[in-house]
Amino acid sequence: MSKITINGQKRLALLSGRAHPQLAADVAKILGTDVIPTTAYDFANGETFVRFEESVRGVDAFVIQSHPYPINQWIMEQLLMVDALKRASAKRITVVAPFFPYARQDKKHKGREPISARLMTDLFAAAGANRIMSVDLHTPQIQGFFNGPVDHLWALPTLADYVAEQWGNEDLTVVSPDSGRVRVADIWADRLGAPLAIIHKRRDPDVPNQVSAHELVGDVKGRTCLLVDDMIDTAGTIVAAAAALKKNGAARVIVAATHAVFSDPAVERLSGDAVDAVVVMDTLPIPEEKRFEKLTVLSVAPLIARAISAVFDDDSVSQMFPGHA
Repeated sequence: MSKITINGQKRLALLSGRAHPQLAADVAKILGTDVIPTTAYDFANGETFVRFEESVRGVDAFVIQSHPYPINQWIMEQLLMVDALKRASAKRITVVAPFFPYARQDKKHKGREPISARLMTDLFAAAGANRIMSVDLHTPQIQGFFNGPVDHLWALPTLADYVAEQWGNEDLTVVSPDSGRVRVADIWADRLGAPLAIIHKRRDPDVPNQVSAHELVGDVKGRTCLLVDDMIDTAGTIVAAAAALKKNGAARVIVAATHAVFSDPAVERLSGDAVDAVVVMDTLPIPEEKRFEKLTVLSVAPLIARAISAVFDDDSVSQMFPGHA
C-alpha cells in the first residue's frame, strides 16, 4: 500500500503534483512509504484534471508541489488536488509548498496593487487546506496570511553545515546582499562564527530585475565571502553584490541560497568570474540545462520528511530549529 498505517487507524498519505516528482519520491523513501498513485493531465485548452487511484478517506494527507515555471499551472494543479482530497473525505490536508508561490508579492508597494501572497493562502484555504508547510518564506509575515498552522522550515542548518565542511577552515565573512536580508545573514554569521558584512543596493522600482550594488559595509579584503539569500531568480542581485565584493578585495565569493529559481540569464551570470561557487537546495527542480560546474545542489527531502513526520505524530515542528521558533 501507499500509506503508513498505525494501529489500523491513523494513516499518512503522501501525494505529489507533476512539477517535481523526484522530491516527493525522495521524501517518501525517507518516510518508508510510497506516493499515492495519481492520474493528472491537461486538456487541449489547458485545463488540468486530477484523480487519486487509491482511497484517501480519513487520511492525514500531505500534498507536495513545487512551483517552478510555469508557476500558475502548478498552483492550479495543487489546488485541484486539495479540492479532490476534501471531496474524498481526507481527515486533514497539508499543503507542502517548498517554494511558496508569489511570496515576493507580500505587500503593496504602490496603490492599486494586489497582495498576491495573501491571495495564495486564501486560495489554499478555500480549496480545503488545513495546514501549510513551506521552506524559507521570503518574508515571515506570510505565516499570518493563513488562518491555520503554518510550518516555516529552515534550510539554513543544512546549507551552513555544508559551507562549514567545505570552507570552514578559511577566513569566512558572511555577507548580506541587501539590507532586507541582514537578520538572516546575522544568524548565518553566528552559526559559522564569522564576521558580517552588508551590501547596500538600490533597485529601480519601475524596472523589474534591475539591481546595482553600491557601498559595502564591512571588511572583506583577502577573505572568503559567503553571500546568503533565500532565492536566486535572475541572479542580478547576487552577481552585482559578488562583483562589488571582488572589487573590494575579496579572495573568493561563495553563494548559498535556498531556492534556485534560475530564470534566464541566471546561469550565464553565475557562471562568470564574480562567483566562485553556488550552493542551493532542491526545493525547485533544476533541469540539466540549468546545472553548471560551480553548482552544488543539496537535498531538502530530509528536512521535509522530518517535518511531515512531526506533524503526523503531533510533535513540535519548531523543536527542529532550536533558537528559531
